[in-house]
Amino acid sequence: MRSYKGRGIVLHTLKYGDSSLVAYLLTDVGGRRSYMVQGVRSRRGHGSKLALFQPMFPVEFEGLESSRQQMDRFKEVRAGFALQSLPFDVRKSTMALFMAETLYRLVRESEPNEPLFDFVWNSALALDALESGVSNFHLWFLANLSLLLGFRPGNDYRPGWWFDIREGLYTPTPPLHPGSMDPARAALLDRLLGLDVRELGSLGLNRAQRSEFLNAMLTYFGYHLDAISSVRSVHILREVF
Repeated sequence: MRSYKGRGIVLHTLKYGDSSLVAYLLTDVGGRRSYMVQGVRSRRGHGSKLALFQPMFPVEFEGLESSRQQMDRFKEVRAGFALQSLPFDVRKSTMALFMAETLYRLVRESEPNEPLFDFVWNSALALDALESGVSNFHLWFLANLSLLLGFRPGNDYRPGWWFDIREGLYTPTPPLHPGSMDPARAALLDRLLGLDVRELGSLGLNRAQRSEFLNAMLTYFGYHLDAISSVRSVHILREVF
């Protein structure tokens, strides 16, 4: 079997048998890939790999490509960087669950996509390091993910304008159809697209504003990608934030 080295972000896992699992990763070497991971649960309580395969956890690995077109395996796998807060902060772990499921549902390509991978990898790093504005992180993530998935706004924002979700354009008047963001949400979309993630604490959004903008972004994604409707962790996200 051919071996190769790469990095990945954990998107989803499925239990397989008593001590194995199937791990779905977004990788730098081959887009979304699935791996059979054996021996993740140790009966003696040590040597477990299970802790590595949590939502949005970064890993570095040496993979083994199957000649029979089955799932690849890991010859070696380890943490991509040392996480300081993500595993221990319930707000961040909830956010990571939503991000990972969103990517799992929306990203299907098995070809390398360097800009998308770099954004996702750096998002995991940024969420782990973030000190303020955690409750706004999912909004920043969705806004900037839309750029990587190919439906960025087609023109420049102007104060007071609406955003036409169907056309992907800022407009001076509300569209005749219901698929739009009002001026307040259009302004927030534009700000998030140009905001440094470390400045999320400056937004000053309340729970209702976050919920309303999240609903608008899900509508925006849903117009382009039907799979967003199957992201179940959005309900948990709304309860926490």
